[in-house]
Amino acid sequence: MSKLTAPGLHFVGGVSGLALQVLPSGGRSWVLRAVIAGKRRDMGLGGFPDVTLASAREAARSARATIRAGTDPIEEARAARSALKAARAAALTFKECAERYIRAHAPSWRNDKHAAQWGSTLETYAYPTMGALLVRDVGVAQVLAALEPIWHVKPETASRVRGRIEAVLDWAGARDYRHKGDNLARWKGHLDKLLPARAKFAKVEHHHAALPIAAVGAFMVELQAKEGMGARALEFAILTAARSGEVRGATWSEIDTSAAVWIIPAERMKAGREHRVPLSEAALALLKALPRLASVELVFSAPRGGELSDMTLTAVLRRMNVAAVPHGFRSTFRDWAAERTNYPRDVAEMALAHVIGDKVEAAYRRGDLFDKRRRMMADWAAFLAKPDAKATVIPMRRNRA
Repeated sequence: MSKLTAPGLHFVGGVSGLALQVLPSGGRSWVLRAVIAGKRRDMGLGGFPDVTLASAREAARSARATIRAGTDPIEEARAARSALKAARAAALTFKECAERYIRAHAPSWRNDKHAAQWGSTLETYAYPTMGALLVRDVGVAQVLAALEPIWHVKPETASRVRGRIEAVLDWAGARDYRHKGDNLARWKGHLDKLLPARAKFAKVEHHHAALPIAAVGAFMVELQAKEGMGARALEFAILTAARSGEVRGATWSEIDTSAAVWIIPAERMKAGREHRVPLSEAALALLKALPRLASVELVFSAPRGGELSDMTLTAVLRRMNVAAVPHGFRSTFRDWAAERTNYPRDVAEMALAHVIGDKVEAAYRRGDLFDKRRRMMADWAAFLAKPDAKATVIPMRRNRA
């Protein structure tokens, strides 16, 4: 073979059509020239000297036997290579699938924090048992290994982890990375047979700690006497019945003082829908009294710039030794609307930016609910400005020893 140096095909005998192909570059490989389905074809059998003459002859004989049986060995080899490539492309681990799922869906989620929570919970609880496994190999043993250690001690977290594993496996099935319909993290009809329902063992979750209706006016008097941006943000949150995050992220461009309205964009709302907040005279007075720098867009900015932390408003309440949380004032507002006013339930629900029925949504689009909410928020501010003389004691936190 070493004497064959001229570029071209050199037929070597032993098997009809077997030749050593010499390239202009000097490279050499075995080729079988054969007629397949009436057409002359050249089939590669490997390079020389890695494939010896004896091995080339054996491969050529096998290929000719395949041709005589009515099969095209070239197409057969091509199909095998294609199947191998497809198998390799589908050989993703559970972690890789989870990361792709998060990247695909994160733009539709409310904020970056939600995406971070997805990643962190899977990193902590799912990846140790199944992260490195090919997603097609994830079985019930791995799902249970992730969930059982936390199912009783962290039921809320366990429920979220289960749902996230289920979502990733569904995504993998839809992308043909595992068998469709083979979701071993589904609850109904599967895990509900292996794990107890949360309702049978989990403690009842208490609502956000809130002040009684009668105590909130006296509390507002004390709060207004406190200094600091955290106190003002909490006061504004109470006056508007808004969520802490909505208040902390509020910008001056969202507020129209002349129209007495605060328009929170959809991307900052829990329901993903723009929310208009009517501003009472008290809320407007609070805003006008705030320091405003040309370079600062946030209404309630931290001392060193940026948003107030999510604990800032809570810290105000702790320093005042009040047994309530910021979100609890939304409950107080809801109780006040139900027990102390004649406003319809839908008006209060809209004020809280809760998702309600299509009929009410249509009314909101016409603007009549907004007008009703404007009157409601004015009445709420008036109520807060008149402390109940019988409720001068604010529920206090118990001091820890």
